[in-house]
Amino acid sequence: MRQILYLFAALWLLASCEQSKTQTETVSEEFPFFIPAEKPDRPLSAAVARNYDNYEAIRPEQTELYTQFKYTKLKGFDYNGGDGTVTRRDPSKVIFENGKYYVWYTGRKTPVKSVGMKNAKLANDTIPSSDWDLSDIWYATSEDGFTWEEQGIAVHRPEKPTPGWRSVTTTDILKFKGKYYLYFQAFMEASGLRGDFCPVSVAWADSPDGPWHHTGKIVIPNGPEGSWDQYSIHDPYPLVHDGKVYIYYKGDFDKRPELRPSKIRMQGLAIAEDPLGPFVKHPLNPVINSGHETTLFPFKEGVAAIVQRDGQEHNTIQYAKDWVNFEIASITELLPIAAGPFVPDAFTDTKDGRGITWGISHIINAGGDWSKNHTILLRFDCDLSQDVDDQGMKDHHMYYSPEFHYTHRLSGKQKQRIAEETKKLKEQTAK
Repeated sequence: MRQILYLFAALWLLASCEQSKTQTETVSEEFPFFIPAEKPDRPLSAAVARNYDNYEAIRPEQTELYTQFKYTKLKGFDYNGGDGTVTRRDPSKVIFENGKYYVWYTGRKTPVKSVGMKNAKLANDTIPSSDWDLSDIWYATSEDGFTWEEQGIAVHRPEKPTPGWRSVTTTDILKFKGKYYLYFQAFMEASGLRGDFCPVSVAWADSPDGPWHHTGKIVIPNGPEGSWDQYSIHDPYPLVHDGKVYIYYKGDFDKRPELRPSKIRMQGLAIAEDPLGPFVKHPLNPVINSGHETTLFPFKEGVAAIVQRDGQEHNTIQYAKDWVNFEIASITELLPIAAGPFVPDAFTDTKDGRGITWGISHIINAGGDWSKNHTILLRFDCDLSQDVDDQGMKDHHMYYSPEFHYTHRLSGKQKQRIAEETKKLKEQTAK
């Protein structure tokens, strides 16, 4: 009997050890509490594997191309009480010359406010259709980046029929071999008559203060019929890479009235040896599949892009080591609209871009009343820089007030739909 008891005890002890071993092995297979810096050599879900394969770091705050954005009201600009007759929008990159900062932008100062693109047939030589119709390119300077002094018009609308006679807008600056170049959208009709159609033209100067010489030529033409950029070549954004001028631009296409929004926006690239062209469009265009405006800057050996609004990959920071094939580097929120960053190495042909920390962007319908629609300039700050480690810019999310949320309220049509759904539900449960 005693031998049987000894045998039972031994078997019980062996089973307990096996169970303990199995539990230990199970625990050892769990994903660790402290996330490994290197990709673990074990099965991973697609989501966790993507953290290692697609991003610089496992945590956003350890990612150089991740940031939140802070905003500051600019001093020095008057908007005529916000009555819709004065607008400033689509700022260029900021540059530092002659001991001060410079920025160029679309400026409209008209006797009356815009009538809106849908009423473009009412527009004439003094009545603008859109917020950017009947505009010139203005510029301002600043000692500190917060208080600005408007210097006047840099590039006037030329005489008809020169490209841009209707409006010159959405400019950006290039410095190349001692000269300065402003690229801009050159409108030859009021926006809204057919759409927002325009090519790109350019002006040049020996000084950022001008005088500017409008070439009167189209340097990036619309694409052939049926192509993605056949109507719109918007937001020309020049950088210098490999000794050449790289201009990124946005196109509007695939317009379908039954959908809202009715069109999509993507970004392309055109390259030239000389700032005045000829520019050759990249065969892989479009190179960015989202984004409402173009905002890029050299970063390390490649180029980074702020991709905000519109498209499957909006609200992202993207990166292309080869300056063409962009991948998502981070996902963030409250990105600056039409951002013109301060990019000290935009024109140095650097192979180690240092990134950005601030710039100028805009807010449309700044007064909250579309009948007095106008756009204002404001400053944004961020940490997309190799030289700065501002963890105050690296929060995982932003906090928004109840008032902010309530401004995004339901429409009357949506409220009616919800009421009808509730009524139908009550009728079904009453049966």
